[in-house]
Amino acid sequence: MRTSSPTSPARASDGPVVELLRSGPPVGIDELATRLGVTATAVRQRLQRLMKGGIVERRRVPRPRGRPAHAYSLTARGQRLGGDNFRDLALVLWREIRGVSDASVRRGLVGRIGAALAAECRDRVAGTTPVERLQSLTAILGERDIHAAVEVDKLPVLVNYTCPYPDLAEQDRGICAAERQMLQELVGADVRLTDCRLDGGSCCRFQVEGDATAVPVPGSAVHGT
Repeated sequence: MRTSSPTSPARASDGPVVELLRSGPPVGIDELATRLGVTATAVRQRLQRLMKGGIVERRRVPRPRGRPAHAYSLTARGQRLGGDNFRDLALVLWREIRGVSDASVRRGLVGRIGAALAAECRDRVAGTTPVERLQSLTAILGERDIHAAVEVDKLPVLVNYTCPYPDLAEQDRGICAAERQMLQELVGADVRLTDCRLDGGSCCRFQVEGDATAVPVPGSAVHGT
């Protein structure tokens, strides 16, 4: 689970600017305006949005006289736009994992994936009890537009209203085991999936077993898939 990157204010109309900068060396506003067939003011507005989103950067370039000019180019983040095929790669890799014939090896791989997902955000999860840690986790999930909440009755429950891995889950509910493993690592207690969207429910519910007020030791839960 990665931390969120800066929110980009870019609009669809900014796409041509990105493509021009992708296909050539750094260029100035006048050249961009000419090639796009728009005013220099319009180009400046688009560049400001793209710089605010961390997609474009500018640098000064010398010229014979007058004020220094600026040339614009894509940042590393901008270069990655349009080349994100991680969804397809994830689907292929997951099919390969679930295709492993040895059940114990397959379970081990799923467990390692869950542990790796937990490691991605462990340092950001605050709190000492399972409830506090789940509440902290919901804030992190919210940064990724994943709507989740914590309910506490007899036992704390993480309610996922948005599936973090919808494409994978539709192909194989084994991803639910990896998510459960991740939660166990983060709260330091056993977690049970009591409701699942794949079974027709309106949400997925992960119930923490044991004392909700106990101080957990993350990574110490008894794991299984």
